[in-house]
Amino acid sequence: MSSVLGLDAGRPGSLDSSTAAVVTPPEASRRPRALTAVRRACAVAALLACATSARAGLFDDDEARRAIIDLRTRISQLEDGSKAQTAQTAQQLQQLQNALLDLTNQNEQLRQQMAQLRGTNEQLAKELSDVQRQQKNIAQGVDDRLKKVEPQQVNLDGKVFMADPEEIASYEAATATLRSGDFDKAQAALSGFLRRYPASGYADLARYWTGNAQYGNRDFKSAIVTFRAFIGAAPDHARAPEAQLAIANCQIELRDIKAAKVTLAELMKTYPKSEAAVAARERLTSLK
Repeated sequence: MSSVLGLDAGRPGSLDSSTAAVVTPPEASRRPRALTAVRRACAVAALLACATSARAGLFDDDEARRAIIDLRTRISQLEDGSKAQTAQTAQQLQQLQNALLDLTNQNEQLRQQMAQLRGTNEQLAKELSDVQRQQKNIAQGVDDRLKKVEPQQVNLDGKVFMADPEEIASYEAATATLRSGDFDKAQAALSGFLRRYPASGYADLARYWTGNAQYGNRDFKSAIVTFRAFIGAAPDHARAPEAQLAIANCQIELRDIKAAKVTLAELMKTYPKSEAAVAARERLTSLK
């Protein structure tokens, strides 16, 4: 830079010293002025170049700083946004965890309530079963007591009638005694039944079985009277033909053959389609 500005003019070997001896006085006076102008021009150019370069360097540094600042600002904004987003996400996650915990607690409470309800239902079912069993027992007891006092319908040998439970039990006990072969007790039980229940629907059959008990006791005369009373009271009874055949048998036992033949003939005439009439015909043939 000093050589350009003419700072080396007095040095040996420089341009000015080599040419000073041979240049003429007029030319020598013009050359220094021209060189000085050139030097100034070069110096100005160099200064301009340095200034321009400095300005360009300063401009580049400012742009870089602004870019760095902008980048830092964006990074800071992104970090702030990320932190805010992370905080929001963490808050939402905590809320979800709290909600899940609440749901878990509610579920546990519901499970406990359901268990209590199941226990209550089981207890209620047991109590209901006990009540139903008690009601059934009560109803059965009431039915049993009613059966002991309320008349019941009886269908016997084609005859339908109503009878008291005690009446039924008395008749069945008397006939059971007859079937056992104890004719004395059966006769007494049947006679007692007729005295107690003279209008009973069992009365006709009670007379018939009384006659059988008397026949079993070989009280043939009493049996004939009883069988005739039975036929007189119930001539259309299903057992009336058998009762008339029994009268004939009693007469045969009493060796009243003539009366027996009359009775057998009346039986075949009155009840011709009965099984007793078939037996009467055979018996009558044997008596001839």
